[in-house]
Amino acid sequence: MSKTVVVTGAGAGVGRAVARAFADRGCNVGLISRSEERLKAAAGEVEARGARACIAPTDVADAAAVEAAAEKIEGELGPIDVWVNDAMVTIFAPVREITPEEFRRQTEVTYLGTVYGTMSALRRMRQRGQGAIVQVGSALSYRAIPLQAPYCGAKFAIRGFTDALRCELLHERMPIHLCMVQLPAINTPQFDWAMTRMPEKAQPVPPIYQPEVAAEAVVFAAFHKRREIWLGKSSWQVILANKIAPGLLDHVLASEGYSKQMRGVPTPPDPPSNLFGPAPGHQAAHGSFDSQAKPSTATMWFTRNRNAILGGAAVLGLALLRPGRSGGRSGR
Repeated sequence: MSKTVVVTGAGAGVGRAVARAFADRGCNVGLISRSEERLKAAAGEVEARGARACIAPTDVADAAAVEAAAEKIEGELGPIDVWVNDAMVTIFAPVREITPEEFRRQTEVTYLGTVYGTMSALRRMRQRGQGAIVQVGSALSYRAIPLQAPYCGAKFAIRGFTDALRCELLHERMPIHLCMVQLPAINTPQFDWAMTRMPEKAQPVPPIYQPEVAAEAVVFAAFHKRREIWLGKSSWQVILANKIAPGLLDHVLASEGYSKQMRGVPTPPDPPSNLFGPAPGHQAAHGSFDSQAKPSTATMWFTRNRNAILGGAAVLGLALLRPGRSGGRSGR
């Protein structure tokens, strides 16, 4: 029997790639996003892979609308087995240039949208005592960077919310799997339509990966019992470096964090913004950085084979530490 998967932010970017990846696994996919036009295009890609699709144009900042979308998807595709929270918006600007209304809106979409999606998923999964919820996070949920304070704050909040909820599910002995996938820089349209007040167009901090790399990690997370996945060597480097020397990173990012997020192309006078509504256009999964984006990462191979690698390392370590047959003394 095919599983039913819900993906928020499914109209473009990582969410669009995630929807295709689940369809490739034979899953039926419920698609949530604000743009009905892009959702219809995403549904066509799902159906072309032999899976069923259900679109639910929804602003995830509206809890009642998210709940209505979940009801619609279950009514058409059946009980929800996996829920992926991917919807997000961001703002490229110093804190001093962001209004309270903009901060609120960004937080409502990126953080509260994840909370509302999780709550709708839990209402259904608790009744059946099973299910998986995947939060699409970022290395920026561990290490904040300049010019994206609202986004970083929301991703930090999602990590805190997810860790607290995981403890509650363990306390209740509720077998619902909860995983957060921490992404590196991904080639998505967000850098062309995010609100910006910078003099140059925004870009992801290299190295950049294709959205299919993120989709592979999300699908893996949905079906394997991992607490968290760090995707890409850069995510590992940033997260570990921040644990060791956060003060040093503050100074590095103060020096380099502005220039590495700008691509050297002037921002047009009236740039598009998807903060308060969907941006126009036919964007899909990929953004403007195909020529630079990597199609794979070795860290995903390690993630898939982690248990075997760690098991082999443990066996090797025990063999090296094991005393010789002569009681530990070297033979003559």
